[in-house]
Amino acid sequence: MNKKHATLFKTLLALFALNSITLYLYFSSSHHHHDNRRDTTAEGFPAIIPHRGPHLSKPWPIIPSYLPWSLTSNVPSKSCEAYFGNGFTKSADVLPAKAAVRSGSSWFRCHYSWTLRSSICEGGKIRMDPGKIKMSRGGEKLEDVIGRTEDEEMPEFEDGAFEVEAEGRGSRSKIKKLVGEEFLNEFLPVGNVMKHTIRELVRSIVVVGETDFTCQEWVEEPTLLITRFEYANLFHTVTDWYSAYVSSRVTGLPNRPHLVFVDGHCETQIEETWKALFSSLRYAKNFSGPVCFRHAVLSPLGYETALFKGLSEDIDCQGASAHDLWQSPDDKKTARLSEFGEMIRDAFGFPVNRHHSDKTVSGHYNILFVRREDYLAHPRHRGKVESRLSNEQEVFDSLQKWASDHQECKVNLVNGLFAHMSMKEQVRAIQDASVIIGAHGAGLTHIVSATPNTVILEIISSFFRRPHFQLIAQWKGLEYHAINLDGSYANPGVVIDRFNKIMRSLRNSRKETVKPFRLVIDFGIVHLLVDGKFLGLIGHL
Repeated sequence: MNKKHATLFKTLLALFALNSITLYLYFSSSHHHHDNRRDTTAEGFPAIIPHRGPHLSKPWPIIPSYLPWSLTSNVPSKSCEAYFGNGFTKSADVLPAKAAVRSGSSWFRCHYSWTLRSSICEGGKIRMDPGKIKMSRGGEKLEDVIGRTEDEEMPEFEDGAFEVEAEGRGSRSKIKKLVGEEFLNEFLPVGNVMKHTIRELVRSIVVVGETDFTCQEWVEEPTLLITRFEYANLFHTVTDWYSAYVSSRVTGLPNRPHLVFVDGHCETQIEETWKALFSSLRYAKNFSGPVCFRHAVLSPLGYETALFKGLSEDIDCQGASAHDLWQSPDDKKTARLSEFGEMIRDAFGFPVNRHHSDKTVSGHYNILFVRREDYLAHPRHRGKVESRLSNEQEVFDSLQKWASDHQECKVNLVNGLFAHMSMKEQVRAIQDASVIIGAHGAGLTHIVSATPNTVILEIISSFFRRPHFQLIAQWKGLEYHAINLDGSYANPGVVIDRFNKIMRSLRNSRKETVKPFRLVIDFGIVHLLVDGKFLGLIGHL
């Protein structure tokens, strides 16, 4: 074996060892997570959440950035973990689960986050009556509902739209609410939300007796009940995705839950990602009659996530790798957005352990230019998007000429016409990009799915100077650059100059470096040391 082949063999051996260590850490953390989750699954409440029939829920994927969701009360308020989902530490058992196990009746509880000032509520044996929810049917084709008002699409709940069964409760001669205003103010405060639909949903829940609790259909698997507002806007939809993901983890769901949209919005292309992320999707008004859920989880509004609150609050968090945080926890760092981005990529079947070493072969770089283009977004939309970069085509053409003339390395400029691409194609373009460039706009929210070391260049009009994407890049630990315009016109020469600097830095940082490693054999066990540090066991001789 010559020296070149020996080096290649050792490199492959080292990569195998590192992969084995990563898998070990993941499964160790998954086991830890399972042991410490809140007991809301079939194992915790066998009398009220049985697994019946075929198991139709998608399993959670194996993702490199996953860290255990500890669900303990010692998460510091205003820490990164508290902001990004692991701080729902104050619980209230409205209908205790232990009593429900004994009697077979309903249970209901809320988990409150001091940091986010919102709750994730959940319960077992909950009845929904779509006939008592005033809203449009939902899920229609956009062309069929042009001109429909937003008020028609947002839910209004009558008392009894949702019901729970209580032990010893008689007939419904007198309606009893599950919770009062004091509870709502403490656990579901209105805050800055104009219309808090989850608060109104909980307000509508009434307590009934066994004889009055009747259902036409039972949903056996855990289900998220979700109300969306700006459902056709990618940024706000990502906040809803993230809220749903956090709700699933906080309540310890053993598999990806099913979804029910408790709103009357029409269908959009964004639903492709909802269906990929979770196990199934239905609209509340699509049920023919009263339906009962063995386990329902009320996902908070997207406005109550860190992604949205960061626009008005100072969330001092930096993105870091899960490996580093596993070894050295830090209240000022987070890997949660990276974890979530990997969840999205895996949902579409893309590799989640892929880094730029896979994308820059022989100096080949993919540069994604995210474009804004006209399309019909929702029933009240005229099909025209507001320009954030008045000479976008001129800038794109200049970059294209620069790329074709570039001699130092091969640059492939991708025309990111997202409005006319499927969600899967959009995520693929994001993960394949070395640099993502674009004017301020919702399409840039896709950077939550970008791989580590992706560089972001945002062109910002003076009329839209908002920190949405700078914050996402910061919370993911991505390199971020901005060109702030005086107006909405960008000088192509200035853009090319900034881009040249980014590319030079990118090439320098991507030069291949190999750390010295060696194998040590001790009592027949092969150990791997990289740069003098012990990284793990290779195997036995």
